[in-house]
Amino acid sequence: MIVRVPLLRACRLLWAGLLALSIAGCQTDSSPQPGDEFSAPSIPKVTATIQDPDDVRYFPSDEPLRLGLEHFNRGHYGLSERYFRDAVEKAPNDATAWVGLAASYDRIGRFELADRAYAQAVKLLGETTDILNNLGYSYMLRGDYPAARQKFLQALRRDPNNPTIANNLRLLDGSGKAAGRGFGQ
Repeated sequence: MIVRVPLLRACRLLWAGLLALSIAGCQTDSSPQPGDEFSAPSIPKVTATIQDPDDVRYFPSDEPLRLGLEHFNRGHYGLSERYFRDAVEKAPNDATAWVGLAASYDRIGRFELADRAYAQAVKLLGETTDILNNLGYSYMLRGDYPAARQKFLQALRRDPNNPTIANNLRLLDGSGKAAGRGFGQ
């Protein structure tokens, strides 16, 4: 074993030397010499991409927002709440993050916090169709069916062909019937 260690080291040094020689042999000087005919290499014309790298801006809330959306879509509402909360702390004017935070609060039953988050989103965007629809869903989750119907109908008046709002109204009607509460259309 004592004899093999120096032999192994010698082999490694030999391989390292051969590798260094082979790499050094690959380098050539391609600069033109006097008397050589030289033609400039053709450079392909640069075409515009969809988004110019100079136009790309990073927002501190991008990663938490992405993770919040991902976890919300997977049904991990506690995790989505955490990431959306991080996003709104980093970018308080990010309305998407506020709506995501509000929807996450709805799903974990923190309705008072959901109301605050929706209020912030409304302050930033106004009462959009999507926010009205989300508010209707929030009220439906709370069991406040008349308030839910009012918000869904407000949203439907703005966008009469929206299938999500129509579906939520059908869901609301089914919830009211299942709870033994009939209410007018």
